[in-house]
Amino acid sequence: MPDQTLSETTRVEAFSDGVFAIAITLLILEIRVPPPAVSDTMGGLQHALLALWPSYVGYAISFIAIGIMWTNHHAMFTYILRSDRYFLMINVVLLMFVAFVPFPAGLLAAYLAKEPGRTAAVAAYSTTILIIAIAFNALWWYAIKGGRLLDPNADRVAVRTLTRRSALGPLAYAIALALAFVSAWGCLALHAALAVFYLLPEKRAAAKSI
Repeated sequence: MPDQTLSETTRVEAFSDGVFAIAITLLILEIRVPPPAVSDTMGGLQHALLALWPSYVGYAISFIAIGIMWTNHHAMFTYILRSDRYFLMINVVLLMFVAFVPFPAGLLAAYLAKEPGRTAAVAAYSTTILIIAIAFNALWWYAIKGGRLLDPNADRVAVRTLTRRSALGPLAYAIALALAFVSAWGCLALHAALAVFYLLPEKRAAAKSI
C-alpha cells in the first residue's frame, strides 16, 4: 500500500508558480515614473529617465535571477513525483526568500549609483541569493535522499547533474558575497556569470536507439 502521507505535487507547483509570479511582478514597482515637474528642469524627462539606470540594472538582474530560480524549481519537479509535510515546509521557506527578493532589488536601485551605500546594497542582495541557494539545496537533497520523493523512472544522469549544480550554488554565492566587500561591480558580474551557468539545461542520459 502506498504511503498515504505522500501526495502529488500539482498543488505545490501551482502555489510555487504563484509566488514566483508575484515576486517577479513586484520588481517593476521599483522603477518609479519621474514626476511631470522634471520637464521644467535642465535635461527634462530624458535626463530623469537616464538617471534611473540603477533601477533598470536592479530590475534586470533580479528579473533574470527569479526567472532562473523558477526554471530550476520547475526542473526539480520534472524528477520529483511526490511530496510530504517536511518537503512542503522546506519549499515554503524557499518561497519566503524568493518573495523577499524585491526588497534587496530595491536597495540596488536606490544605492547602486551611490558609493557610500553600494557595498551594503550589493551585499544584502548577495546574502538573499545565498540563502535561496541554501534553501534550494535543502529542498533538493531532502527529495533525493534515498530516492525519497523521486520518480522511480527519473533520468539518473539528469538527477546527478542537478545535484552537482545545486551543491555548487551555496559556495559560488558565498564567494559572490565576499566579493561584494572588495568590488561591488565584480560581485554583480559574478552573479551574471552564475545566471548564465544556471540557465544551461541539465545533462540527460543519451537516448537509446531502437
